[in-house]
Amino acid sequence: MSATGGTITTCGNFKIHTFTGPGTFCVSSLSPCAANNVVSYLVVAGGGSGGIGGDSPGGGGAGGFREFKSPVDSYTASPLNGNPGGTSITATTSSFPITVGAGAPYPASKGSDSVFSTVTSAGGGVGAKKCSPSTPATAGGSGGGGDGGGNTTGGAGNTPPTSPSQGFPGGTGQAIAANRGGGGGGGATVAGGNASSPQQAGDGGAGATTSITGSPVAYAGGGGGVGQSGDTGAGGTGGGGPGAGAGPSPGVDGTVNTGGGGGAGNGNCNSDSGFGGSGIVIIRYKFQ
Repeated sequence: MSATGGTITTCGNFKIHTFTGPGTFCVSSLSPCAANNVVSYLVVAGGGSGGIGGDSPGGGGAGGFREFKSPVDSYTASPLNGNPGGTSITATTSSFPITVGAGAPYPASKGSDSVFSTVTSAGGGVGAKKCSPSTPATAGGSGGGGDGGGNTTGGAGNTPPTSPSQGFPGGTGQAIAANRGGGGGGGATVAGGNASSPQQAGDGGAGATTSITGSPVAYAGGGGGVGQSGDTGAGGTGGGGPGAGAGPSPGVDGTVNTGGGGGAGNGNCNSDSGFGGSGIVIIRYKFQ
């Protein structure tokens, strides 16, 4: 099999095409062995931004994480490997447009989807915003965290649903007076952490680690929430941004090309939330 598009590297008998932005995967020739034309892939969407304002907003949800390891491939896949039972893609001599989802910017918004052929990973959900007007956490590939005000429920993950699941829900906010905290954004393999007393913010949920590039890399971690005392929720492994610290301060951005959720901002309604990290698409196949 032979193809062009993205940044091309080699790992043993396999070619790896990495797209960190939009492009086209162009297949010029196929293997005479049909099994070798089933490609491995990783499709990660952009992460959602964290919530803003008040003292206890929620972290942003990670972008959806979808992976499929070809039956002839040899790398160590994540626990979310869709083989068997997931969506397989068999290459043909044609062009496959690639969409790499952008991370959500400030103000709070949902991440953008990433697409390869028939596989779409959904952008991460937004963390709940506590200042007026307050807004709830939203669903996505992984859901945003709830806040410590009137929107304590985290957003749903795996929305729309895929099999295996592309992500987990955001954590629940803590609404007890003088002990408020925001929940963490959901990650690819773990739900966002729930806020707890006294004033403890939830951590972002952990992402998933795959060696599709030849080395283990984690993707799609959730963003951390913020507690009323300035307690900072940690970002989930896989590029999730931590929540802001004490005093008016911005949340930390999710890491680019990981789909990590943004950390929650703190202090007032003009605080910046952390941006979600942009997504990535990786395609791998046997070429010799």
